[in-house]
Amino acid sequence: MGIEVIRIDDRLIHGQIVQGWLKIVFVNKILVVSNEVASDEMQKALLSMAVPSTVELSIKNIKDASFEIINNVYEKEKVMILFSNPSDIVKMIDNGVKFHSINVGGMHFVHGKKQLLSNVSVDSNDIKAFLKLISCGIELESRILPDDERHSISETIKKEASFLKIRD
Repeated sequence: MGIEVIRIDDRLIHGQIVQGWLKIVFVNKILVVSNEVASDEMQKALLSMAVPSTVELSIKNIKDASFEIINNVYEKEKVMILFSNPSDIVKMIDNGVKFHSINVGGMHFVHGKKQLLSNVSVDSNDIKAFLKLISCGIELESRILPDDERHSISETIKKEASFLKIRD
């Protein structure tokens, strides 16, 4: 047991998570890792309303989440970790956390971002963070729902980095 899914989704908890992922990937805890959300009582309250009563929600800042993962706090649970962006994952890796595979589920298009896939839009900071994850040997796979086919996005990220002349 332990960490079952690590997902980047800028909406964090929403219908795809609750109706899609939680019905296939049976976890008993969702860990949202975000300095911003951890310090915002309104966001925490809203996220807690979206989680089914059978799943515990924990919202941590990057430092506390890193400490808990490194110290195996979640080893007896089945956990889904949610991030809103790849840069926060890089900060956790810099804190000593190790990840093997990350699902890039939802990074929506906003002004200043470029759409790479139907569900993944990035800016140069996202590309830099993804390059760091790739350089650490982390698999980046994209799918919206757990039954969807897994698609590696590492080559797509590298091509966009090359196009933008970004190096890791």
